[in-house]
Amino acid sequence: MQVLGTAAIFALLVGVTVATAQESPAIQPAPAQAHKPAKLAAPKISAPATVAAKTATEMSELAKRESFTEAALSAGERLKIQSALLWSGDYTASISGEDPLVSAIKNYQKRSKSKITGVLSSTERTNLLAAAQSHEDEFGWTVVVDPATGVRIGLPMKLVPQARDTPRGTRWSAKHGEVQVETFRIKNSEIKLAAFFEQQKKEPSRKIEQSALRDDSFVITGMQGLKKFSVRAYSRDGEIRGVTVLFDQMMETIVAPVTTAMVSAFSPFPERSLPFATPTKSVEYGTGLVVSARGHIVTDRKLAAGCQVIIADGLGDAERAAEDQDHGLALLRVYGPRKLSPLALAVNPPRKGDLTLVGIPDPKEQNGAKRLTEIKARLADNNAIELRQPVPMAGFSGAAALDAQGQVLGMMEMRNFVLASTEPAAPPVRLVTAETIRSFLTGHNVPPAATGGDARSAIVRIICVRK
Repeated sequence: MQVLGTAAIFALLVGVTVATAQESPAIQPAPAQAHKPAKLAAPKISAPATVAAKTATEMSELAKRESFTEAALSAGERLKIQSALLWSGDYTASISGEDPLVSAIKNYQKRSKSKITGVLSSTERTNLLAAAQSHEDEFGWTVVVDPATGVRIGLPMKLVPQARDTPRGTRWSAKHGEVQVETFRIKNSEIKLAAFFEQQKKEPSRKIEQSALRDDSFVITGMQGLKKFSVRAYSRDGEIRGVTVLFDQMMETIVAPVTTAMVSAFSPFPERSLPFATPTKSVEYGTGLVVSARGHIVTDRKLAAGCQVIIADGLGDAERAAEDQDHGLALLRVYGPRKLSPLALAVNPPRKGDLTLVGIPDPKEQNGAKRLTEIKARLADNNAIELRQPVPMAGFSGAAALDAQGQVLGMMEMRNFVLASTEPAAPPVRLVTAETIRSFLTGHNVPPAATGGDARSAIVRIICVRK
């Protein structure tokens, strides 16, 4: 990719603003809507040998395309292709309601001067994935959902390896701050889009070079001290979501190649879930389920990893008693006389359909409060949990999954990303079943409760304090 100047970057940002906000394409596999090219007529016997040979070659290539289409892309294959098209900048808005993947493939074929079919040939697929893998190896490119804001974002992790919480989102940065990527989420009740636009333009030490305000979005670019910056924001469903990118002028030749990919991958309101970014925080919040009257609590293994102190809010310090790495479970224990009401795990296997996730969000989502929050979702194949809408999930790791009758089907586990985003990924949010939890408890001499009251009374906030 060529190096982009500030004006070119601005033009690119403005050009995709409306498309990104409206379409919000997702990487998570969706039903494929493949378009088959028309079949070529079989060659006549009397045709010259050269014509017959050419037609046979065309039919062979066509067969490869149709074989690729009819095989119905697996989740991993679709993920690989979409990630590669996001990097190349071809995954933008769909055309007339067309499957976004098909539209992206057509964009790629048009740009590479290939026949525009909306279906990749085996050669096109190989070339596309090889180019993407090269860039991913160089920059550590990955596409994830930020749990603090709910936005989908593409990150060059080798450029911005450090991450920390901010009052309104998450900031990824280089070791000395040469490159910074920061997400934000603001309720419209706090400030309206137009007012926020003016506020951003007046931030200290900013010199605005380009800006554009629309009814539901804005883009600002310019200089902030010695750094180039851009801010993109979108308004929908009563809130504003966006991202700010800053980088030193001397880093432009390095950062510019990933700018197109970041713009293409960014979606403020993604329609489906992706693996979640999981920055290691000095203080991290999650959810735990009280499973015994003796003080045993089950939570997400990753939440309880590397903690100097673990606190079960309202119950006191907790000790890490056991873990199940394969199933993502951690067993905690609090001591002392307490009136604990454990939840009862469902006996029957979970069925696909609607469910409710009950957890305690990160304090900044509730202005420091610790109220239970419910999120509507659906249980799909392979215990994957599909969220009904793109909501922030910070603090929900370890949440209870309840069916329509209030039975505890299991625990919600949030999967984090792998560095190479073109590799097949496990479901980003999945159910650890009640049966799995029951076996885990029995294996560590903790008898699961046979009966229980309202499961919501057995849900607690877990706080992990690290170095």
